[in-house]
Amino acid sequence: MKTLLSALAVLALAAAAPKTDWTRKVTETPAGAFVLGNPAAKTRLVEYVSYTCPHCAHFTGEASGPLRAKYVATGGTAIEIRHAVRDPIDLAATLLARCTGPARFFAAHDKLFATQEQWFARGVQYAQANQPALEAAKPAERLRMFANAAGLGPVLGLSGAQVNACLANAAQEKLVLAMTDEAWSKRSIPGTPYFLVNGTGIDNTTTWAALEPRLKK
Repeated sequence: MKTLLSALAVLALAAAAPKTDWTRKVTETPAGAFVLGNPAAKTRLVEYVSYTCPHCAHFTGEASGPLRAKYVATGGTAIEIRHAVRDPIDLAATLLARCTGPARFFAAHDKLFATQEQWFARGVQYAQANQPALEAAKPAERLRMFANAAGLGPVLGLSGAQVNACLANAAQEKLVLAMTDEAWSKRSIPGTPYFLVNGTGIDNTTTWAALEPRLKK
C-alpha cells in the first residue's frame, strides 16, 4: 500500500509541476547568436537577418506568432538568430537590440521589424542630407549619428546614455561583424532572410508559407 501511495504521490507532483514556457527560454551560442526555445529541440531553425531588410520584416510579421505558438512552445523547435549586417544603420540597430539583453532580445527583434519603415526612412533621409559629416566622423560616432537620427533608442526603450554605451561596446561589435562575415563571406548566403533547418540551407524561401512545410517534415 505504501508503495502504491508513493507512486500516486509522484504522479500527482509530476502533474502539478508547471510546464516550461519555451517561448521565454533564451540561450546564447558560443558565436553569440541568441536562441529562443528548447536548447535540446529536435529541430533547429537558423535565420540570418538584417534589420534593414524589408523581406525580413515581412517574414517576422507573418511568422513570429505561428512559429512560436505551434513549434517553439512545444519544445520541438528552437530558433537561432544570426546577424548578416548590410549597412551602418543595420549595425547600429543590431548592437542596440542585442544590448537589451537575452531576455529582451526577441521582443527588441520584433519591435525593430514592426517599426522598420519609420526608423529606417529617418536614417536614410539623414544619410542623404548629411553625407559629408558622416564621412568625416569616426566609426563609433557615425553609428551614434545614425542611431540618433533614426530614433532607435526610443524604439527600443533605451536612454541616450544607454545608446552611447551600447554602441561603444567593441566586443559586441566584433562579435556581430564576425557573424556577418560568416554569413556573407564564408557561407555565402544569397540574401536575407536565409534559413537553415538542422544545418541544411533552404534556398528560395523567404515567406512563412514556403518555410512551414520544411518544419513540418
